[in-house]
Amino acid sequence: MKNLDFLKRPLVVALLAFVVGLFIGLVVLGWGLWPVQWTDAAPSDLRSDLQQDYLRMAIDSYKANPDNTLALQRYQDLGAAGTAALKAIQENPGKQDVNAILSFTSLVQGAQATTTTTPGGGSPSRPASLTSTVLIVLAILLIGAVFYALVRYLLPVFRRGTPTTPTPAMRAREITSNTELTDYSAMGEEPPISQFVTTYVLGDDLFDDSFSIDSPSGEFLGECGIGISETIGVGDPKKVTAFEVWLFDKNDIQTVTKVLMSARAFNDPATYQRLEAKGEPFLVERGKQVVLETAALQLVATVSDMEYGQGAMPDESYFERLTLEIAVWPKPATPK
Repeated sequence: MKNLDFLKRPLVVALLAFVVGLFIGLVVLGWGLWPVQWTDAAPSDLRSDLQQDYLRMAIDSYKANPDNTLALQRYQDLGAAGTAALKAIQENPGKQDVNAILSFTSLVQGAQATTTTTPGGGSPSRPASLTSTVLIVLAILLIGAVFYALVRYLLPVFRRGTPTTPTPAMRAREITSNTELTDYSAMGEEPPISQFVTTYVLGDDLFDDSFSIDSPSGEFLGECGIGISETIGVGDPKKVTAFEVWLFDKNDIQTVTKVLMSARAFNDPATYQRLEAKGEPFLVERGKQVVLETAALQLVATVSDMEYGQGAMPDESYFERLTLEIAVWPKPATPK
């Protein structure tokens, strides 16, 4: 399908593959099939009630084995939550030995008085927790960046889409690209210095094509082109009954123009007389050639193909399609 042509672009495929892989890795595998199981959590990562239970066990252990270093290490493993947990136990000792609580409290206060303990010091899980947080933040930022890129890049594609029906200008360009240029060399003639093909298709109301004429060395010699000269009837699209082919020579003082007319316009005296003021009239016929000459240039316009429109208008009165090949040669210098 033409609407999916953008999937052939490597960047789009790479972005889509990344998003799909990220979804499968995080959602399907990470959260669905094999979710993360937390084991051996550090005391500082426990809920507050479990931190109190941990500290009660540390107090009981210190009562049975008064190891100051071990007791302080267990307290410091709670990090910043240690103070709140110890205060909660002091206020609600429950079945805990009050003397053991006081002894443990004295040990902690004495250690705090003699040294400054870094909150969370000794906890092996703190660096890992910080790393996990950083990775999560980076993953969120990366997903956001990819999503933004996809929206910015793909949304215009979906909005614009591909026209289901080619425009007249698009059809004209396709016809032009498929038209073969005349090989004058194969015909034993001198090849032109400039050679062009242009096509008009009904509905291209702004049809006006022009070309630059340059010498083999790149010197600008002039211009040529074709445009709409006369239309008939009313309504859209415009119905073209005559075209103007023109040639401009930088060494000449005027632009030469000739009018290519439909059979109806050519045979209608009023139309013929009106268009004759713009340039010499010619009847458009398939294969017919029209020659324009200036002081230094000669242009041959060949009707490669043409077709009249069919409708409510008189027969052979307007064009459905016209393909014109334009070839330009320099004229030999006139001896003085």
